[in-house]
Amino acid sequence: MLKGVNQWCFPEGLPLQQLFSISREAGYDAVELNVNPLGGVGLTMETTAMEAEEIGRMAKEYGIQLRSLSTSLLWHTPLSSADASVREQGRRVVEKQLELAELLGIDTVLVVPGAVNEETSYDECYDRSRAELALLVKEAERRRVRIGIENVWNKFLLSPLEMRAYVDDLQSSYVGVYFDVGNILHNGYPQQWIKILGSRIFKVHVKDYRPCVGNGNGFVPLLAGDVNWTAVRTALEDIGYTDTVTAEVGLYAETPLQTVYDTSRHLDIILGGAAR
Repeated sequence: MLKGVNQWCFPEGLPLQQLFSISREAGYDAVELNVNPLGGVGLTMETTAMEAEEIGRMAKEYGIQLRSLSTSLLWHTPLSSADASVREQGRRVVEKQLELAELLGIDTVLVVPGAVNEETSYDECYDRSRAELALLVKEAERRRVRIGIENVWNKFLLSPLEMRAYVDDLQSSYVGVYFDVGNILHNGYPQQWIKILGSRIFKVHVKDYRPCVGNGNGFVPLLAGDVNWTAVRTALEDIGYTDTVTAEVGLYAETPLQTVYDTSRHLDIILGGAAR
């Protein structure tokens, strides 16, 4: 398995050249970039092919692989919205992710499918997001870039059986799961989800969590929470997972860049390698 780190683990606004340099120095194999709001550093909805290719060349100069692409934009334009124009905007976000991924040689984009709330019922979220993804599958297959549906705190797809059925129903090898280990812990056991989802898991995010806290304040540095990392690693090995294990953790309040270095060492322990 490869050690990865998400762009959100660095201070906002950090130039990509410095981000890649630090990632290499800290011992990561890969960086997960994000499609950011306009004005953000790196990739946005306005990034041209030439600009994307330059970012790809820069990553290669530092020996950093680009293997997945995330975004926060779908929280603002969910594929589950009752407003068709909002869903269309969300579809455009995923289409841009797929376009940029193809340009950068990235094989998987992370997609948050929607959110259940007072305005959007569970069944509406399921049906609307499913219909939008059915449209996006064609674009994913055309560009040969996979869509990884992430389990997040969106009150949706709350069981591994339902997640499995949701992706299987789309009937494409280009739709699977972007599995987040820490996000599961408030209502399940990640090692069980991994076993049930199996080869449907395209990529893996890691963070740690203390369920006794009961809210977002329970997310803590890797190895400081209640994730059974030995069981998680064994489950990933059992399903033959050999791709990126990408850290997505909060920054330290002081010396935030130290987060990147410490998390790399934590990943060494999680993945069973010798500390560097």
